[in-house]
Amino acid sequence: MSHESGTQAKRMIRALKGEPVDRTPIWLMRQAGRYLPEYRKTRAEAGSFLDLCYNPELAEEVSLQPIRRYGLDAAILFSDILVVPDALGQEVAFKEGEGPVLAPITRVEQLDELDLGGVVERLQPVYETVRRLKRSLHAETALIGFAGAPWTVATYMVGGRGSPDQAAAKLWAYRAPEAFQKLIDLLTEATILHLSAQVEAGAELVQIFDTWAGSLPETQFRAYSLAPTAKIVKALRGKFPGLPVIGFPRGSGALAVDYARDTQLSGVSLDTGVSPAWAAKNLQSIACVQGNLDPLLLVAGGECMRSAANHILDTLAGGPFIFNLGHGIVPQTPPEHVAELVELVRSAKR
Repeated sequence: MSHESGTQAKRMIRALKGEPVDRTPIWLMRQAGRYLPEYRKTRAEAGSFLDLCYNPELAEEVSLQPIRRYGLDAAILFSDILVVPDALGQEVAFKEGEGPVLAPITRVEQLDELDLGGVVERLQPVYETVRRLKRSLHAETALIGFAGAPWTVATYMVGGRGSPDQAAAKLWAYRAPEAFQKLIDLLTEATILHLSAQVEAGAELVQIFDTWAGSLPETQFRAYSLAPTAKIVKALRGKFPGLPVIGFPRGSGALAVDYARDTQLSGVSLDTGVSPAWAAKNLQSIACVQGNLDPLLLVAGGECMRSAANHILDTLAGGPFIFNLGHGIVPQTPPEHVAELVELVRSAKR
């Protein structure tokens, strides 16, 4: 199955292949979410957050809401990176005001209790959402599948929740690297299965979110962020030649150059801290770059938002580039600011 055919008109795909586009494509991380009143209404209908992720009808609806409003160049599947540990058999819950809470994995013996063989079967509702979106989207709108990177997912599995320093996972990796590698290997295989099933269901490109890559020193970054991502990309391309894959090694700084080159990614998503001029000089010749407006500038709106967006466009739109944020949209974002940003990017000269 090749991803060369049938998608040539889509700006997202063209940009990721380094082909010319008539205007800069735009989508936004967490574009479906709590800043939209229609999302809050659907979320209330669903019950728990995981119930929403596993309800194909409602997950399709929230994936389509920002597309209806803004006509973005891509829809991203509404799901969560923690459906993978849930499908492996770890206890995962989302608590109001607390975020995700997991039964922590602290011993290598617990890894034997996780079931790789059941992942695809358990996540069938997610793939049904992808199939529904594929049927619903306009021909020019690309469909993005995604997963968390093994390192980032491991930090939640080991720590039992999000943390500011990922200390639990880092300490395990430092003290018992061979045992920790077993978890990374398991998650690498699970991620390959999960992303492959999304592509088979209709996703035309995928993004791998390594939200906590930046907390790793260089040696561990190469072992636990770069190497697993390279393995995932290679496996996906073996099954789906030409599949565009974007990586988001948030906080990786100058290591993003080796990450882009050594993983063979099509695109690298830039966090807010990356200088667009540095990215143009060091990354854009290796891969398409995506980013990187500060989500809080989208909250502020007005001239500061327009000025920053124009700076990013002026610096990066001369090469392979997709406009996005440096991290996800935050709940307090006014929807009208998103509309203004989309219009600004859409009308910018290439």
